[in-house]
Amino acid sequence: MIKSLTPLKACRAWLIAFLLLPALLASSRSLAENAGDSSLRLVKAASAQVGVTLTYNPAYVRLSYPGGDVLPDQGVRTDVIVRAYRAALTIDLQKLVHEDMKSSFVSYPKQWGSKRPDPNVDHRRVPNLQTLFRRKGASLPVTNDPAGYRPGDLVTQMLPGNLPHIAIVSDRRSADGSRPLVIHNIVKGAREEDGLFAFPVTGHYRFLPAPP
Repeated sequence: MIKSLTPLKACRAWLIAFLLLPALLASSRSLAENAGDSSLRLVKAASAQVGVTLTYNPAYVRLSYPGGDVLPDQGVRTDVIVRAYRAALTIDLQKLVHEDMKSSFVSYPKQWGSKRPDPNVDHRRVPNLQTLFRRKGASLPVTNDPAGYRPGDLVTQMLPGNLPHIAIVSDRRSADGSRPLVIHNIVKGAREEDGLFAFPVTGHYRFLPAPP
């Protein structure tokens, strides 16, 4: 039989809970504020690429590791995301993808015929980033409601020709105020545009781990 608390012990338990409540609430607020700050830093780092990355160049390039990158005036859709995480949160998606692929290569897509992880290109492929985000628990529901997308969220889309695409949700909104803009590189360099629902959305992620 489970004994109930005596009145004195029950009183002490309630007192402890009452005293701890402000600290717990403050901690929750702090976590939410930190997440919001990280999201806005991501958006700022992505926006800083507009006018700098002027071309789209999908050529295979040998990169240093970790921290490898192509010239800042060029890149692909994933480079916008990789650069934003490095600049804003000191998080290296090149390293995260490579290490995760080494630990579980079978979990990643195989459409490129790769036999082993390749740190020169793996993180520059949208399906690999999607896999990493899912495995890190960062997946969110895909919705047609613009309110479901926050600044700093990542959205994957399918372009004509079955080409996977990725963009970061901005803190700025469309001319009519109904949708957040996105920052991406879609053929013409890094741009901030009204493109959240321009193509079918295939994934929605909020990846805000603590910086190393």
